[in-house]
Amino acid sequence: MNFLKRAFYSTKAKVGRSLLLTFVFSAILIFILAGLTIQSASLTAAENAKKSMGATVTLSANMENAMKEMQENTRDGERPDPSSFSITPIDLDDVEKITALDNLSSYSLSSTTTVNAKSFNAISSEDSSDNSDTEQQGGPGGMQMPEMASQGDISISGTNATATAASFTGGTAEIIDGVGITEADADSNKAVIETNLAEANDIAVGDTIKVKGDDKTYKLSVVGIYKSTESTDARSMQMVSLNPYNTIYTSYTFANKVKGSDYKNTADSVVFNVTDPEKMDTFVKAAEATGLDTDTYALTTNDQVYQQMVQPLDNVKSFANKIVILVAVAGTVILALIVMLTIRERKYEIGVLMSLGEKRSKIIAQFFTELVFVLVIALVVAGVSGQFVGNAVGKQLIEQQTTTQTTDTTSNAQSGPGMGGGQGGGAPSGMPSGGGQGGPAMGGNMPQAADTQQQIDDLDITLSMKELIELGGFGLGISFLAVIIASIGIMRMKPKKILIS
Repeated sequence: MNFLKRAFYSTKAKVGRSLLLTFVFSAILIFILAGLTIQSASLTAAENAKKSMGATVTLSANMENAMKEMQENTRDGERPDPSSFSITPIDLDDVEKITALDNLSSYSLSSTTTVNAKSFNAISSEDSSDNSDTEQQGGPGGMQMPEMASQGDISISGTNATATAASFTGGTAEIIDGVGITEADADSNKAVIETNLAEANDIAVGDTIKVKGDDKTYKLSVVGIYKSTESTDARSMQMVSLNPYNTIYTSYTFANKVKGSDYKNTADSVVFNVTDPEKMDTFVKAAEATGLDTDTYALTTNDQVYQQMVQPLDNVKSFANKIVILVAVAGTVILALIVMLTIRERKYEIGVLMSLGEKRSKIIAQFFTELVFVLVIALVVAGVSGQFVGNAVGKQLIEQQTTTQTTDTTSNAQSGPGMGGGQGGGAPSGMPSGGGQGGPAMGGNMPQAADTQQQIDDLDITLSMKELIELGGFGLGISFLAVIIASIGIMRMKPKKILIS
């Protein structure tokens, strides 16, 4: 009788032992399968997050070099003159070269300034100051600062498309009536205003409003109304132009027109949305290789949203990998102990077979085959229930990691400096590069992370043939190691000694 038949009859005859092995093997494989499916789901979710979120690279003026240049132009022993600080707007020819690169999904131009409301009233509060007046500002120690350029009460946020503007992509602004600004609106005076500003002045889509920049009045055609959920602080309440309700979105060409002829075909900043966050550094190098003046301009990378989304996944994937390893090792040890006990009980059977001339390798093969029979049944049990266990464990892990990440993010946000400001309005520059309120508003519609960054809080755990094949491989490996470990002591003994003992 060959070892395959002996394995079959032995498994059939020893029902209790077979059920015990099936139960233990099933438990081991279920947890291994849970780990494998969680790993697979984490990789898939990370890939989907990469495709949906991408990352951003911001092109803006090199503020550090601009400050150094101002200091270098100051004579020894003299204080730097704030009015001598200047920044160079971004030439759109440079932007066009970068937009031709690979791994770019979209881009957003930003050009900001301030104007005064002419045919309507800006939203203000009792704490608001009239920042349209020019006044002497007192510096530290009573030092008189140079006369500051006047600031309007309305922020003009120029963009190539509101759909790509930071506030709209970040979820703090949403079109609720009419349409937004698009590429086709370049060189037009179309505008999108906030709903509170519209309601306070009885403005509707299709109306024309007037704003004043320097000594010139401009007419704007309202094509859309948006709702802002941007939070306000004391600073934005005190300065009317920083109130998020007073931000009007227009084409970047209109903002440049208000600022003056020197700003034609320029932008204050450009945000490039990179498709693959892992290739973000490659994109930056390619952008610099287009001939970009890195002394004048700076490229800043940001994949914070993507990293926050995938960090819980990385932790879960790492934990799942540890589950697979620990369960595989523990399973091998447990099965080896069980098989060792069963082999000790079968010493007489082993002695008889060896005395009849059966090779030791075939006896070991019989024990291995018996475990394979059990493995087949355990695979079926694990395949049916493993996905449910994986979903339960994966959900608990992702919830725990997401909660931890959210707590850490909140703590960091609370401990960090609070930077107020509107959602993209033209913050006053304290040191404008050009005279008059038409100058660039530094820190305007610069890209910023959304107040509530998205996180992946669910895993789509499914069972595929790949996981089943991997599970079968783990099962065979565990069976083989368990039999080898359990057979070492017996296989070294002589048949006569086995029968006598």
